[in-house]
Amino acid sequence: MTRTAVVTAGTAGIGLETAKGLAREGFAVTVVGRDPRRGEEAVARIGGEARFLRADLASLSEVRALAKTLTDEGPLDVLVNNVGAMFPRRQQIDGVEASFVVNHLSPYLLTELLLPVITGRVVNVTSGAVVAAKKTFNHVEPPGGYYGFHWYGRAKLANLAYTLDLSTRTDAITVLAADPGGAATDMTNGTMSDPNIVSPPLRLLWPLVKRKFARSTAGPAAHAARPSIIAATDPALHGRTGVLIGPNGKPTTPHRAAQQPSVIDAVRRLSERHAPLGPSHPDPDGLSK
Repeated sequence: MTRTAVVTAGTAGIGLETAKGLAREGFAVTVVGRDPRRGEEAVARIGGEARFLRADLASLSEVRALAKTLTDEGPLDVLVNNVGAMFPRRQQIDGVEASFVVNHLSPYLLTELLLPVITGRVVNVTSGAVVAAKKTFNHVEPPGGYYGFHWYGRAKLANLAYTLDLSTRTDAITVLAADPGGAATDMTNGTMSDPNIVSPPLRLLWPLVKRKFARSTAGPAAHAARPSIIAATDPALHGRTGVLIGPNGKPTTPHRAAQQPSVIDAVRRLSERHAPLGPSHPDPDGLSK
């Protein structure tokens, strides 16, 4: 029987390379993205039984529709939540800060809605940027100015905390995180050269910070996809739920903030408020609550 996998944001970059790797392992891969043209091109490059499903993963209503489509199709072996985005300037999506929506609420909601049909593994793609994140989650946004890199890291930290939380809530599937390290992708190209994405103290060191960013995003996407492919397919990881696969492809210790009960509880409350699993809608004043 053919094994099935879904890779979000799978039409380019790390997501596409992940999808190609899963196809090589014999999976019938569904890639999710916004652009049908890119989707068709990705399917041709992936080969095998690949297909494309269109969904804007920044829209929670489209995430719900995607989840229904996939649920109606029956069992799913592997879900790889590869979606990620960094915003140089503060944006909102339906009244909620955009980075938190795309990097956490979207994969959180898709995963929770698909849990009844997932039979194998969930892989959530995280980032080393979690180390630069503010660790408070009383609100969707922490106080202070907006800095895209730190807000991206904070949303990825929220999703990592969720990943570890989910791994303790179910023993029916294996729940893993994967850190790709860095690669040249649509997200990093251009964005990582804007000093406004970091806090003022780091701007004082911008030449050094920029060089570090350049080095960390210079690698090929195929290499950065390895942790996700390993997390999704390595037989040795069967049942080893709650593990983080690092950029070197080996299990490593998740950032300690993601393991803190206070962080996990706060992230859970924010997730349930702004991406409810039932028919209710997010609180329109959620940014200040």
